[in-house]
Amino acid sequence: MQKNHPTLKKFKLGNDDMANEKRNNEIIYSFKCPSCQEGTINIVKSIYDLPDGDKMLILKFECNTCNFHKNDVIPLSTNMEPGIMTLKITNEDDLKSKIYRSPVGKLEIPELDLIVEPGPRADFYYTNVEGILFRFESAVLIYKNNLEKNDPEISEIEELLDNLKKAMDGRFKFTLVITDPQGGSYIIPQNKSNYNYKKIEKKDLE
Repeated sequence: MQKNHPTLKKFKLGNDDMANEKRNNEIIYSFKCPSCQEGTINIVKSIYDLPDGDKMLILKFECNTCNFHKNDVIPLSTNMEPGIMTLKITNEDDLKSKIYRSPVGKLEIPELDLIVEPGPRADFYYTNVEGILFRFESAVLIYKNNLEKNDPEISEIEELLDNLKKAMDGRFKFTLVITDPQGGSYIIPQNKSNYNYKKIEKKDLE
């Protein structure tokens, strides 16, 4: 029986690298960095042609002096509305399903009690299910390495890591859920019969 892991529920997962996708970069504006007051922030516009035929506009804000950076993403060809997206992962092929989570989307794997919460500092990422599992595994390992060797929580964390490994091998069935109140997230499933979408009505957002 899977135990709850309340201390492990909020991992900040990084963005997936889009280096393999076709893109066109263009600096559209520059201004003085409000963070360090010394450097210049360039706003770089990139349009990505994704393998599934979709397009994304990414605006990247980055200072050439300090570490300030921020990304904004705008899907260009996918029709999205606020909703709850549910994908059942039943085999290794399902791990290839494409996942786009916007900064306002909450991502959950209920069977493993893992959640990525939205927030003002959250980033977008475009990856697949396997990539999300790898990021969770990395975050859990970092957490484990910061515990004392005799910490009673280690046995629960090792159970979680074992289940994550099984999930990455297609040997652990689970559900991936994205709740996005602004409609900026989407899932492209390998098997459409494992995917469900429920629209969030305006009255439910009030």
